[in-house]
Amino acid sequence: MEYGAAIWRPPFHLYLRKKVQIKFQYFIPAIIWFIIIYILLVMPSSDIPTFYFLDVIYFDKWVHAGLFGMQVILTCFPFFKSKYTSASFFFKITVLVIAYGVAMEFVQKYFTNGDRDFDVLDIAADAAGAVIGYLFIKARFKKFTAKQEKAKK
Repeated sequence: MEYGAAIWRPPFHLYLRKKVQIKFQYFIPAIIWFIIIYILLVMPSSDIPTFYFLDVIYFDKWVHAGLFGMQVILTCFPFFKSKYTSASFFFKITVLVIAYGVAMEFVQKYFTNGDRDFDVLDIAADAAGAVIGYLFIKARFKKFTAKQEKAKK
């Protein structure tokens, strides 16, 4: 092996091995959910029904949290059976989902017809939902790995 050859390996090289290769079809729900989030967040606000009682309970923020929490769960789930996946890997996915939420707020501000706006509280709700999704997936992964270890014994 040449000096420095390991530096040029991509960080995801472990997933490219035949033993741990993840099928694309497992990512289809996450991709569809990604597109649904995009459509919902760029949809004109005039197309979204408004009800006073939903404003009182901050329903919009709950929707943001649910959308981004589910995105984390659907994106992390295909990696469960990989031997080299860890909670820190799921955390990196969570950070990427939060970055997507921030990016979507900028899209709402600059690339919609002006009826959608940038809201820091939406970013906070996106981040909270993503963190809740991460905590959920981390707990499920811990149970999954414990079950796998028990099955090996």
